[in-house]
Amino acid sequence: MFTIFALPKPFRGLNEIIQTNAIQSWKKLNIPCEIILFGDEEGTAEFAEACGIRHVPEIARNEYGTPLVHALFKAAQEMAQYGVICYINSDIILTGDFFKAIKLANELPSLIIGRRWDLDITDYLNIDEDPDWEKQLHHHLNEEGTLHGLTGIDYFIFPKGTYRDIPPFAIGRTAWDNWLIYKARSSGLPVIDATHVVTIVHQNHDFNHINTAPAGSPQLRRKGIEGEYNRKLLGGVRYGFGLLDATHFLTPTGLKSTIPRDIKYLFYRVLRLPEMHHRMIPLAQLVKLLRWLYFRAISVKKLLVRKKY
Repeated sequence: MFTIFALPKPFRGLNEIIQTNAIQSWKKLNIPCEIILFGDEEGTAEFAEACGIRHVPEIARNEYGTPLVHALFKAAQEMAQYGVICYINSDIILTGDFFKAIKLANELPSLIIGRRWDLDITDYLNIDEDPDWEKQLHHHLNEEGTLHGLTGIDYFIFPKGTYRDIPPFAIGRTAWDNWLIYKARSSGLPVIDATHVVTIVHQNHDFNHINTAPAGSPQLRRKGIEGEYNRKLLGGVRYGFGLLDATHFLTPTGLKSTIPRDIKYLFYRVLRLPEMHHRMIPLAQLVKLLRWLYFRAISVKKLLVRKKY
């Protein structure tokens, strides 16, 4: 058993459809879970009451009204009934294979993350009454879905109590998810990429809810006042961890070390350093490479998990 916590946007327009689909899919998982919805956005209290879900309206915010990551994670870890908890974005549909990640998390204390699939969904899914809804979703995904790049991390499964000193990041902007991965790695916690086994579906939407970034920007979360503030809190590129910093990845046959893949990646990074020179950022690239090498050395020495799950 585990606890899911999320921070929905206002339940109106397309967001109402997207979030209803997502949260209904969480309730349909073939494993018992506690769901906690945070925030007092429009419709959240009514939706939680109708679904029998726990609702916590109070959450600390910055001067722009954006909820703060450290307050959200602190409250969730204090309230969670179970030892394994999962933060997830409220536009993410979970499928039955999510069970494999939760099973692993209960057996091996770790941070489990993975890439998402992007898909256009504009109507309610009949999750409650249609036993074949997941099969139809996978069919739709095979035809029109796109596997997001390495930045598409929309869930974090971790042991309760892992995160106690998160900086006051603004949620949903940038950098805070990179810091969560850095924190796990620097604490000696294995970081597992479950992309090969766990399918999560991100329902596409715009970013018009971000009012501190330039209108029409293709990367609204990275631009603007709050994005810049988050990057300063991160502390520099050496803390910008991502999926390529995972120590292991989950496969249908078990847990594997990422070291063979990392050797190839090392050569790729080294070979690319000269071509970065003309972009005037060789130092940043070199810092990232040295940081990556340092934590890879720790992986080989301390974090190589030999047991297969």
